[in-house]
Amino acid sequence: MDDLRDKYVTRIRDAADADALEAVRLAAVGKKGEVALKMRELGKMSPEERQAEGPKLNALKDEINAAIAARKAALEDAALDARLREEWLDVTLPTRTRRQGSIHPISQVTEEVTAIFADMGFSVAEGPQIETDWYNFDALNIPGHHPARAEMDTFYMHRAEGDNRPPHVLRTHTSPVQIKAMEATGAPLRAICPGRVYRADYDQTHTPMFNQVEGIAIDRDISMANLKWCLEEFCRAFFEVDGIDLRFRASHFPFTEPSAEVDIRCSWEGGTLKLGEGDDWLEILGSGMIHPKVLQAGGIDPEQWQGFAFGMGIDRIAMLKYGIPDLRAFFDSDLRWLRHYGFAALQAPARHAG
Repeated sequence: MDDLRDKYVTRIRDAADADALEAVRLAAVGKKGEVALKMRELGKMSPEERQAEGPKLNALKDEINAAIAARKAALEDAALDARLREEWLDVTLPTRTRRQGSIHPISQVTEEVTAIFADMGFSVAEGPQIETDWYNFDALNIPGHHPARAEMDTFYMHRAEGDNRPPHVLRTHTSPVQIKAMEATGAPLRAICPGRVYRADYDQTHTPMFNQVEGIAIDRDISMANLKWCLEEFCRAFFEVDGIDLRFRASHFPFTEPSAEVDIRCSWEGGTLKLGEGDDWLEILGSGMIHPKVLQAGGIDPEQWQGFAFGMGIDRIAMLKYGIPDLRAFFDSDLRWLRHYGFAALQAPARHAG
């Protein structure tokens, strides 16, 4: 025992690095090490001999393991000291040129929209991007045969065979957040719902993922006149043009009745878009009075309450305000594009002047 102890304590002390120390550990207390082999010999001894030799072998094993741990810690401390001596930095040297980041136009416009509607008393509601088809379609009065529910237009989540849970989709609009806001707070209610939405479409003016903001206002005497005023005030503040002229065209959406597409007066003279003047019209959003079935789905009595809703693409109004020609560029991660269209990190969003 003493010879083994002296032998391995000396080898542990002389181990120059972690690899050498590991070799000593394997030779001493590894599965085929000398101490391990001695432990196996205990089975061949008489009970009296085992009682005498067993504690000595266990004590030897513990002593060797403790010596190995202590040597390992010493080697690690020495390696750290050497690294600290070799790796140093002269803090008096000039630093790299500081590059200031910029805010993406989508983030900036979302803040602008939020600030403007906040001045009109709208709160912000958010919800998950993966929704059940009930919240995404059924609760919004979208029938089962509607084209929007087809797989060619909507991204459905995969379901394993035998899974009886309701189908889930990547939300196609932020309208499900309106239903959940109604369920959570009831009426009266004023809220906007910004966020990412997903549809199977991709070209210069459409992408599979884009950003949308929807608004909802519910009270006892809400009318289309309130909707018109709200949208006109928003457009004046957002586009920073006093002479905004909006045109409401009758349309059809399953979740509003009556429904209206909203166009803004514009001019394309010289290939430059100018809002608030000219004889042309440009569609910017959809709107209408909330359908009674949608109010019922949100837990609100349509006999007592009514309201309006609207929705617009954040990417689209960002393109209009800041002259961005291609929607796909929003998602190209091109730093040159972001340096051109991006916003300073501390720039405050435009706010409603009224």
